[in-house]
Amino acid sequence: MTEIRWLEAFVAVAEELHFGRAAERLHTSQSPLSQVIRKLEADLGTRLFERNTRSVALTPAGHALLPRAYRVLREMRLAREAAQAEVEGVRGSIRIGFSGAVNHLTLPPLTRAVRRRYPDIKMELTSRVRTADGLASVANGTLDLAFVGLPENPGPSVLTRLVASEEIGAVLPLDHPLAGKESIPLRSLAGDDFISPPLDGSSSMTEVMLASCLAAGFRPRVVQELSDPYMVLTFVAAGVGVTLMSSGISGIIPSGATYVPLDDPPHFMNHAIAWSAENDSPVLAAVLAVVEEVFPDSAHTSSGLSENHTK
Repeated sequence: MTEIRWLEAFVAVAEELHFGRAAERLHTSQSPLSQVIRKLEADLGTRLFERNTRSVALTPAGHALLPRAYRVLREMRLAREAAQAEVEGVRGSIRIGFSGAVNHLTLPPLTRAVRRRYPDIKMELTSRVRTADGLASVANGTLDLAFVGLPENPGPSVLTRLVASEEIGAVLPLDHPLAGKESIPLRSLAGDDFISPPLDGSSSMTEVMLASCLAAGFRPRVVQELSDPYMVLTFVAAGVGVTLMSSGISGIIPSGATYVPLDDPPHFMNHAIAWSAENDSPVLAAVLAVVEEVFPDSAHTSSGLSENHTK
């Protein structure tokens, strides 16, 4: 098991790119961690990290080892869980990623149901996981399940399932001229400043916002990008600009802002969960069974392995 501990140390340093933070994460000190990395490098006959007093970076050999280390550690975890399940029933841990406020109607029903059905399953929740990050993380095994925007192409080995579809509306400051309307044409916001999730392609909500605005005949003038969905709402409440969000957030908007539906044609944000087809964890299988019960009316599954299809 010594080699497994070496790989755990390597992954921690590779993800943190900082020996101090990696040591804290592994509940050890920096000196023993450095010794473990040196032993692993000596065993492999190559350097895995370039390090100096200011920074740590993966070498080409380190980049090559990382995905393989993920696979080895995942297989070890699955082996433990399978052995435990055989003797004790379903127990173990599952790592779930989610974005934040936009998941407030989808994450809690699932986690509550899992706790009721399987009290021995430990759920490790990671917030601020955008769609691109979530898909990559379930593919490489750092997450077991991720709440994402339903992608057209989830990627090789990644499966997704629709869990909710919500109409897109405008979030406006309370003193906005259109804040009191029952509904508004999206084109009426063409002259406004927009607050947006990141524009780097990692957020499905951004993609929906841009597509909706382009369909209405304009490109939104984004003056602020924020990774936390609730901070987007907070900046709108502060009067910095407007945004588009799915209707599910209408009940949690901060004071100073309001949700206003859009006139037809409607645009939708499709919320999904993603997981890897290669992840045969009994804990994940148990949680996916709970998903089928919690979201029975959204049974659309797509795969990076084949064409999209409906179950």
